[in-house]
Parts: sequence; structure tokens; C-alpha cells
Amino acid sequence: MSNELRELYQEVILDHGRTPRNFRDLEKATAQAFGNNPLCGDQLTVYLALGADRKVEDVTFKGNGCAISVASASLMTEALKGKSEGDVRALYKAFHAMCTGEETGPAPEGEDDALEKLRVLSGVAEYPTRVKCATLAWHTMAAALDGEQEVTTE
Repeated sequence: MSNELRELYQEVILDHGRTPRNFRDLEKATAQAFGNNPLCGDQLTVYLALGADRKVEDVTFKGNGCAISVASASLMTEALKGKSEGDVRALYKAFHAMCTGEETGPAPEGEDDALEKLRVLSGVAEYPTRVKCATLAWHTMAAALDGEQEVTTE
């Protein structure tokens, strides 16, 4: 990765970490879960408002954590709005593979743009302890979809 690209990625992470998007409670949430990363103390709650067709009408989060954790949650909320549950799960799988260095090819059909915007977090694959920070919001969102109330990265 070029230094210029690395600096851009760092800027995006710092921007979302300092001024997270969709950082609020969601009164009309139809699903929610609490996520905990005991290794570094990150804790957050993800709220989902799913329509009758299981499309994400709104997604928000609240909590605290490191810049990577908060930025990942912020970017996730932007990426998931308007997506079907199937598309959300496919994007979760592709994002997780990217963060763990297990990415094996192109993004799922229709997810190229969303995954490309999330690529700012791909550098965490080089730092295994930071992978849990980047994926906490995603694990929490998946737990909410599955009807679970809580998830931990342990």
C-alpha cells in the first residue's frame, strides 16, 4: 500500500472515529445487540430497524471504543442502509475475510462499492489484535440479526 493511500485511509478512520455517523439510539429498532471486546474495552450496541421485507431501513450504534472500533461501526452503518438481510450477511462475510486476510477474490455481486468503501479498514489484517476492534460492530450486528442480545470477541 502506498504511503499516500495509507494516509488517506488513516484520515477516513480518524474522521469516522472522531465524528461517527449514525451514533444514536434508535427508538424504532426491531433488533439490537450489545457487543464487548474485553481485550481493549470496546463496548457498543447496534440497533437495526428492519422492514417487513427484512431490508435495513435504519441502523445506528452507541458506545465507546478505540478509533478503529468506532470508525468501523460508523462505516458499517453507512454501508448497510437499504440492503436486504442476505446482502448484509454477504457483506459481513466479505468484510470479515478482508480484515482477517482471508479475502479470496472479488466482492459478492452488487457489493463492490460498499466493500470498497470499507477497504480503509483492510490494514488491520496486519495487526491481529486490531481485527477484533474492526469487526466488533459487525459481529454485534450479526448477533442482532440472529436475535441474540449480546456478543463478545473472546
